[in-house]
Amino acid sequence: MADDEHILEAIGRCRVVIRNGTVVEVGDARIASCPLAQKMAYPVSVLDKASVKANIENRIRTWGMCTPRRQVTDARPFVGFGASEILSFGLSAGILDAVVLASDGAGTLVATNPVLVQGIGGRMSGLVKTVPYPEVIRRIEENGGIVPDKTGASLDQAAGVAEACHRGFTRIAVTVALPKEAKKIREQYPDVLIFAVHTTGLSGSEAEMLVSSADIVTACASGPVREIAGKKALLQAGVSVPVFAMTKNGKDLIVEKIRQSDAPVLFKTTRLPALNEQQPEPLV
Repeated sequence: MADDEHILEAIGRCRVVIRNGTVVEVGDARIASCPLAQKMAYPVSVLDKASVKANIENRIRTWGMCTPRRQVTDARPFVGFGASEILSFGLSAGILDAVVLASDGAGTLVATNPVLVQGIGGRMSGLVKTVPYPEVIRRIEENGGIVPDKTGASLDQAAGVAEACHRGFTRIAVTVALPKEAKKIREQYPDVLIFAVHTTGLSGSEAEMLVSSADIVTACASGPVREIAGKKALLQAGVSVPVFAMTKNGKDLIVEKIRQSDAPVLFKTTRLPALNEQQPEPLV
């Protein structure tokens, strides 16, 4: 296919272009290292072009990212408080009844199955552009997903929320990376739970807009998010790459996930943000 092109903003927000299942372009990362990148299935210690390319090629080879072979379900958690882990838990616990997210090979979709949310979101980098694969869309639909744009695989989270509402879902969560889109969704759908993702490189004003619109914000390698969200958050999960709950709904979801987990947990009342020395370098 001549138009078989996918664009990602991968580890460290470096631009990656994939055509016909082959990595053809890798840009410079905004950061040099990240604690989470070192814990990936294919670890990356130093964020240079060769390491990022090898990581993306591993994802293509092992589970078909950006190809018609794309696997869409998984029950394994990759990190303790990742967006897919928290949102898939929300579905399994009955707190949510639909999650709007984005997938290569399908674009924006509505998921009702926890393993679909984890299978897609747990392995996904920031998706900028994708193309539709009928095989991937079929597997998504077989696992309870709804793909609004089967011909264009468009990335439109607000349209995904509208589709979820049209289908009768009422307890909806959505992942959002663009501050203006988060603001738009909050204004149009005040009861939707907004999970802000892919925040590395946001300006102070962009971080302020995203934080003021979202229920939960992942800090990624963002200095402004740590500063702005940290001071206003009701809860912080994690210390190296923290996730901040900005609203009671966001806090309740994370607390319930912790309550139902068998993992040992430390609770401590403290001033936020609470960070350790293992932060992404540099924060941008």
